[in-house]
Amino acid sequence: MSILKFKSPSRSRSNLISGLISGLRLRASKLSVALLLVTIAATSQSANRSMASPASGSGTPGQSTQKATLKPAAAKAPDIPFNDFEVHSEAQLLALANQSRKQAGAPPLMLDAGLSQAARIHALAMLEANKLSHQFGGELSLPLRLAATTDLQLDQEGENVALDYDAAHGHAHLMLSPPHRANLLNPVYNVVGLGVVRNGDRLFIVQDFGHALPKYSPSEVKDRIAAALSQARHQIGQTDLQRRDLSTADHAACSMAKADKLGTSPVRQFAQRSTVLTYTSLHPETLPAEAAPALGSRTLHSFSVGACYGRTDTYPTGVYWIVLSLE
Repeated sequence: MSILKFKSPSRSRSNLISGLISGLRLRASKLSVALLLVTIAATSQSANRSMASPASGSGTPGQSTQKATLKPAAAKAPDIPFNDFEVHSEAQLLALANQSRKQAGAPPLMLDAGLSQAARIHALAMLEANKLSHQFGGELSLPLRLAATTDLQLDQEGENVALDYDAAHGHAHLMLSPPHRANLLNPVYNVVGLGVVRNGDRLFIVQDFGHALPKYSPSEVKDRIAAALSQARHQIGQTDLQRRDLSTADHAACSMAKADKLGTSPVRQFAQRSTVLTYTSLHPETLPAEAAPALGSRTLHSFSVGACYGRTDTYPTGVYWIVLSLE
């Protein structure tokens, strides 16, 4: 965390403008994609586990090129009263941010009610502590704070906090600081929450950024995985497999979401008669690279997909838990 103080040497003391700003960026690596390949034969059992991190959040929006359909989420925490000036400051910060992003060639940010609730709660915490921080004692971490107030599925988050006289100077000072400017202009981010509270002649400012993904139903997830499997088979010259979606596959997938881990008893039971791949994913249209050897087998004739969406301690803003059975 960095704390910076800005002063204008060319102005009189009465016109000095000072700002304190702090920025935080959480990279996408906190949401890891895991793969468990379990092949159980009649007389032997083998298990291989490999972990891979998605691309970091410094410039590319992960693996999906689809645009998210975003709907502002209702805040779950009690409303915090704000006067018109502070609400106006939040609107001004959004307009200034999107103006700067347009000049930089980045897409505009969409204001999300849930993220704004999280930002306002944190701004109030800074007001009560009378200092800047990304996390106070007893306060949740940024991903958990956002997960508590928004229904968006996020794979990247970031935060700027500032103390300044008004929104215009707050934005100007944030843009002068490389890490905070990077958050404001990050083309990956597509949603933001803003919180501003007054402390005398200063404003505590919080900007919570995120990259929101499309949300799919379990059937849509399975359809996308099936399409990706078919494409992968065609690329290596193999024929399509017969699709047989079994309820036991969905049960196994949901058991992983409930347990917050890949290796569960229902998964092991389901793998008694087939090759089973289990993994977590935010991009169901993309299969794990580690699955390629199993998918290329010439002896396969059918497959089944189980999918379950779940928010867990490991994935506070949610992830798809996948079971792919190959026979």
